Amino acid sequence: MEKVSIIVDNRERNPTILGGLAVREIALDFAQLPVGDYIVSDRIGIERKTVRDFENSIMDSRLFDQARRLREGFEKPILLIEGHDSEFSLGRRIITGAILKLYLEYDVQVITSSDAEETAYMIARFAEREQIEGREARIAGRKKAHSDQQWQLLILGSVPGVGPALAKGLIARFGTVRGVAEAGEKELMEVENVGRKKAMRIHSIMNSKFSEGGAD
Repeated sequence: MEKVSIIVDNRERNPTILGGLAVREIALDFAQLPVGDYIVSDRIGIERKTVRDFENSIMDSRLFDQARRLREGFEKPILLIEGHDSEFSLGRRIITGAILKLYLEYDVQVITSSDAEETAYMIARFAEREQIEGREARIAGRKKAHSDQQWQLLILGSVPGVGPALAKGLIARFGTVRGVAEAGEKELMEVENVGRKKAMRIHSIMNSKFSEGGAD
């Protein structure tokens, strides 16, 4: 079997999960997914929510629209709720009712994990089981390859504190990834939403010399 791979939404940046997948030697392909956070095969997409995210999506009525889109996108959609039972603030009837509705009306399977480390383990196991059977992770109707411009945004967007919007702002201001790397802290602060601390962080990451001891 070829190396297991997972497609990850490029807005999903939990370092514990990404690190947990990487240490298992799983190849991560980042893309802006129309629905879900992780695609582990041609039929399984996983939406990850913390307990707080899950409760907020119930209260603002986003949950079932997301469930509908998950079901439209995947044969076997999964909603993974991350956190301990003690973290729930809504009543048990409300939580149970929402989970039952997800399964009975939207055919979305709900699973739980205690923390981000367990989430990484579970996502990895799903991918391994599926891909043993030859089910490759892919986005239906989309090519996996990125343009140079998309790769530039992904590279900049991987810097802590730099999301998709700020990555676009940086590349617009400096033209290239090299231009961002060569910019001084004062120049970086000229970009909207970049303060002194963020400028120092970006400059440090882009220019610090790599050492094996700092790679853990």
